[in-house]
Amino acid sequence: MLGILVGTAASVLHISNATSYLSDEPEACMNCHIMAPQYATWQRGSHAKVATCNDCHVPNDNYLRKYLFKAKDGARHGYMFTFRLEPQVIQVHEPGMRVIQENCIRCHENLLGDTNHLAISFDDAEAGNGTLCWDCHRQTPHGRVNSLSSVPHARVPQLSDPLPKWLSQELKEKQSIEFKNQE
Repeated sequence: MLGILVGTAASVLHISNATSYLSDEPEACMNCHIMAPQYATWQRGSHAKVATCNDCHVPNDNYLRKYLFKAKDGARHGYMFTFRLEPQVIQVHEPGMRVIQENCIRCHENLLGDTNHLAISFDDAEAGNGTLCWDCHRQTPHGRVNSLSSVPHARVPQLSDPLPKWLSQELKEKQSIEFKNQE
């Protein structure tokens, strides 16, 4: 039983590319096809040269908070995608908004010098004491993303085949033989 459990867990981890989420590579976000518009618009935007997805969407003040946030958010995403609860238009949820605002301030606080309107926390903005960065900079860094069809011709990385190469080759050969037998 333990072998079956470990084997099943290893297969699920491999097929879902779970270990890729430990990296900061933007392609990890592409493990799910629904992120194609966000990836494509980020890749063509100004932030692609200086920031990855995790630079904006994950806490960057310490490793423990970073990986706890990634685990919690990843579990939420996994649940939503497994049970087909993902919306047509992706909206950031409140914990994500808090993190994005923190990271905007972290990266850009030196650009405005002594002006204080940049250092508005999410709680301050919610209380009406200022605005969030993206209230003015709506199309930064993703441009205009409305739905899965907003960037229909964008080039995005293809998802990798979860099957080992030897098994894929064996299946292709078997399908080829079956196709020839049908003719």
